Amino acid sequence: MPISSNLSSINEERHALLQSGWWNHNLSISRHCEWVGITCNEAGSVTEIDLYDPPSKELRRIQNLNLTAFPNLVVLDLYGMGLTGSFPTEVTTLKNLTYLYLTHNHLHGSIPVQVGNLTQLVDLCLYNNSLTGSIPSTLGKLKNLQYLLLSFNRLEGTIPTELGNLTQLKEFYLSNNLLNGSIPSTLGQLENLTILFLDSNHIQGPIPVEFGNLKCLEKLFLSNNLLTGSIPPSLGKLKNLTDLFLDSNQIEGHIPLELGNLSNLDCLHLSHNKMSGLIPLKLFQMDNLRSLYLSSNQLCGPIPLEMMKCPSMTTIDLSHNLLNGSISSQIACVNYLDLSHNFFSGEIPSHLGTNSMLNWLDLSYNNFTGKLHTALATLSYINLSYNSFDYSQDLESHLPNYCSFPTSSLISHNPPNFASCDPSLQIQTNSPTSKTKPIIVIIFPIIFIILCVILLALYFTRSKSRTKVEGGLAKNGDLFSIWNYDGKIAFEDIIEATEDFHIKYCIGTGAYGSVYRAQLPNGKIVALKKLHQMESQNPSFDKSFRNEVKMLTEIRHKNIVKLHGFCLHNRCMFLVYQYMEKGSLFYVLNNDVEAKELNWSKRVNIIKGMAHALSYMHHDCTPPIIHRDVTSSNVLLNSQLEAFVSDFGTARLLDPDSSNQTLVVGTYGYIAPELAYTFIVTEKCDVYSFGVVALETLMGRHPGELISSLSNPTTQNMLLKDLLDSRLPLPRFQKDAQDIMLVVAITLACLCSKPKFRPSMLQVAKELSSFKLSLSLPLHEILIHQLMTIKDTIQVSMKSGNQMHFSSFQ
Repeated sequence: MPISSNLSSINEERHALLQSGWWNHNLSISRHCEWVGITCNEAGSVTEIDLYDPPSKELRRIQNLNLTAFPNLVVLDLYGMGLTGSFPTEVTTLKNLTYLYLTHNHLHGSIPVQVGNLTQLVDLCLYNNSLTGSIPSTLGKLKNLQYLLLSFNRLEGTIPTELGNLTQLKEFYLSNNLLNGSIPSTLGQLENLTILFLDSNHIQGPIPVEFGNLKCLEKLFLSNNLLTGSIPPSLGKLKNLTDLFLDSNQIEGHIPLELGNLSNLDCLHLSHNKMSGLIPLKLFQMDNLRSLYLSSNQLCGPIPLEMMKCPSMTTIDLSHNLLNGSISSQIACVNYLDLSHNFFSGEIPSHLGTNSMLNWLDLSYNNFTGKLHTALATLSYINLSYNSFDYSQDLESHLPNYCSFPTSSLISHNPPNFASCDPSLQIQTNSPTSKTKPIIVIIFPIIFIILCVILLALYFTRSKSRTKVEGGLAKNGDLFSIWNYDGKIAFEDIIEATEDFHIKYCIGTGAYGSVYRAQLPNGKIVALKKLHQMESQNPSFDKSFRNEVKMLTEIRHKNIVKLHGFCLHNRCMFLVYQYMEKGSLFYVLNNDVEAKELNWSKRVNIIKGMAHALSYMHHDCTPPIIHRDVTSSNVLLNSQLEAFVSDFGTARLLDPDSSNQTLVVGTYGYIAPELAYTFIVTEKCDVYSFGVVALETLMGRHPGELISSLSNPTTQNMLLKDLLDSRLPLPRFQKDAQDIMLVVAITLACLCSKPKFRPSMLQVAKELSSFKLSLSLPLHEILIHQLMTIKDTIQVSMKSGNQMHFSSFQ
C-alpha cells in the first residue's frame, strides 16, 4: 500500500476515534495508539479496540463509532460499555475480525445474517443484551469459531441445524432466550464442545441420542424447557461430564443405569420431571458425585442408602416422589438430606446426628414411627412433621435456641398421646414386657374411666357456666375466656369443633404451632393455632402469657390478622385468630392456578400491605413489636387476596422475659445475615425478611441465592423481566410497571447486608405510597443494576426525609 494511502487510512481511524466521543478530547490525536483501550500494529493502524467500564456511565450509541474505518481490526471488545442501538451491520465488513465482544450492553434488533462473512471469528460474545429475531443459520459458516455466547437475550425461533458445522466450538451458551422447536441432532457433531447451555427456553422434543458423541462435554444444562421423551442412555458415554442439569422439563421413563458410568459427575439434577421406576443403585456408588437432585418425580421403591459411598455425597434431595422402605445410618455421611413427601417408614437410626456430617434433614410427610432421639438436637435444621412418631419431651428440651427451623415444630402432626397434655406421662414405643402388660391392662381402664367422669362433669359445669360474662378462669379451672370475642367459648367447644384437633381440620403448620379451621357453635369460622408444649412450669407463666395476649389483642390494623383471644387448658394452649379464606401467600405462590389470580397490581398491594403492617408494629405500638419471623407462610390472604400479617409477636408471647440477645428465631432463607454472628434481633431483621418476601412475591418463588449474588456484575446485568414470575404476562399498564420497578428498588435497599443501611419499615411504607418514578425505558429493557441506581437515590431520599421524583434511563 502506498505511504500516502496508508496515512489516509490512519487519519480516517483517528478521526473515527475522535468523533465517537468515547475518549477525552484533550488527548493527542497523533498519539492515538497510546490511548486507553487502543492497540496498533507497526504501521500505526488500529488492530484492537478494548474498552471496559469507562468512567462515564451514560449510555452510548454504538453507531457513534464508525467501524468501517478500521479495516485491520482484529479485536473489538466493548464489554459493559452501556451501548444502545441495533447490532452494527458495519461489523460484518471487518474481514480480519477474530474476537467480537459486545456483551452486557443494551443492543436490540436482530443479529444480521452477514455475520457469517466474518470467517476469521474465534469468539462471538453477544450475551446479556436485548437482541431479538432468530439465530442466523449463516453462523454455521464460522468454521474457526470456538466460543459462541448468546445467552440472556430475546432470541426466538429454532436452533439452526447448521450450527452442527462448528466443529471447533468449545463453549456454546443459549440460556434465557425465547427459543422453541427441538434440539437439532446435528449438535452431536460438536466433538470439541465442553460446555452446552440451552436452559431456560421453550425448547421441546427429546434429548438427541447423538449427544452421546460429545466426548469432551463437561457441563450440559437443559433445565427449564419443555423437553419430553426419556433420557438417552448414550449420555452415559460422557466420561468428562461434571454437571448434568435436566430439571424442570417433562421428561419421562426410567433413570438410565448408564448414568452411573459418569465417573467425573459432580452434580446430577433431574428434579421436576415425570420420571418413574427405581433409582439405580449405581447413582449412590459414584466416586465424585456430591449433589443428587431427583425431587418432584414419580420414582418408587426403596433407596439403597446403605450402599452409598461416603463421604463423597453431600446433598441428596429425593422429596415429592413415591419412594418407600426405611433409612439406614449411612445417611449420617450426607450434609443435606430431603426425603419429605414420600412413603418411608420405620424408625430413625438412634445415633443419627451424633458425630456425623448431617446438618439439614427433612423427613416430613412420611410414615416414620418410633421414638425421637436427643441426638437430633445437633442438627441445624430438622423437619419431622406429618409422621407417626411418639411424642418425646426429651428432644425438645435438648434443641438449641439458634436452630434455623424452630424446635417446636419438629413433631407437628404426629399422633398425640397422654404426653401431649401432661409431660409427666410418657408413652414409649417399645413393646411392653411380661411384667408391664398386667399394669397396662389394669391402669389404662382406670384412667379411661376417670377421664370419662371428668368429661361428664365438665359438660354439666359448662352448661351452667356459659351464661356468665366475667372474664378469666372459672372456679373449676376448665373454662376460659376468649378475650375480645363475642361470648364465652369453653375448651370443650374447641375439642368438639375440631374433633380433638383431628388432622382433617389442619390447614397448616408453622413455627410455633399447627393451625386448624374451626366452626364454632355460633357459626363463626375461626383459625386456631394450637401452640406447642411449653417447658415452663412457673406459676407466673399464666399471668405473663395473659398479659402478652392482652397486648396482642389490642392491635388494630387492617393488614394484621386479628387475634380474638386464647384458651389455656392444662398447658394445652391455642390462640383464636381471624380466619383467612385463601390461606398463606406461600401456598398461593406455589399453586399455579392460584398464582395466576395474583396479578401484578394485587402483588404490589400485598407488598404494600405487609409494609404498612410492619411499620405499625415497629412504630405505632408501645412497646414496639418485632415480628421475628416474616415469611410468605406468615402472610395470609383473604377472599379478596388482600394481605394480612400473622404470627406477630408469638416469639415474645412464648417467652416474655427473653431479651433480644437470648431468643433468636426465624425461618431459613428469611433470616437477616447479621443474626449468624450477633444473635441480636432488631427491627432491621424484620426489614430484611420483608425484602425477601417482597422479592418472592414478584418472582413467584423464593429468591434463593439471587440475594447473595446481587453484588455480582453478572446478576446486576440481568434483565428485571427475567426475575418476574413467568406465569404472568409482563404488565400492560405503565403504573404496574413503575410500581414493580419501585418495589424492586426498595427491596434491594431492604436486603442490604449491613443493618444500618437498611431503611426502617416506616420509611419503606412511606416511599411505597408516595415515591414517584418516571422512566423512559419500558420494563422489559430494565436491568437490575439500573434499579440499584434507583435504590441509592431512594436511600438518599429516605435519609434526608425529602420526597423525590426520580427520572432515570433517559
